[in-house]
Amino acid sequence: MLELVNKIKPELDESIEYFKRELLAIRSGRANIGLVEDIEVECYNSKMPLKQLAAIRMPEPRQIVIQPWDKQILPQIEKALSSQSNLTVHPEEDAIRVIIPPLDEEERLNLVKKLNEKAEEVRVAIRNHREKVWREIQEETQEGRLREDDKFRAKKELEKLIDEYNQNLEELRKRKEEEIMTV
Repeated sequence: MLELVNKIKPELDESIEYFKRELLAIRSGRANIGLVEDIEVECYNSKMPLKQLAAIRMPEPRQIVIQPWDKQILPQIEKALSSQSNLTVHPEEDAIRVIIPPLDEEERLNLVKKLNEKAEEVRVAIRNHREKVWREIQEETQEGRLREDDKFRAKKELEKLIDEYNQNLEELRKRKEEEIMTV
């Protein structure tokens, strides 16, 4: 009975990890390596994520410095970064400095809207996992492999587990919303 409930934990964990990765891509007015590390750069006859081509660091709260290991690809990195409308790119001799401009109120509200859409997407995924397991529990009961009282115990455990993940998701969402609205 509990095996059915516990078997969705990896899927639920993956949903939360997906949301955490999505949070990194939502800017908040302060520098975050997640804003640039996965930007595709066309070089060496292919496209590669920036994190594979350069060291990325944040010397100040609103700055990201990118130092490529091969200085010859600075122009390609600059071009890829410049294509991102929300970034201000300043090339230097052997690095590129990215300035994160402060957000105005409209941008903040749009980012919160985007954040809430991503959170709802993950809530739906969690709900779908719950429904899948609940159907399996009901099938087990109908086929006589699970007693009726075990069915309700399993449902209670399933709801408890889902509530934990939804609460975790909501805490992450609230924290990011505060970050967006206060920076």
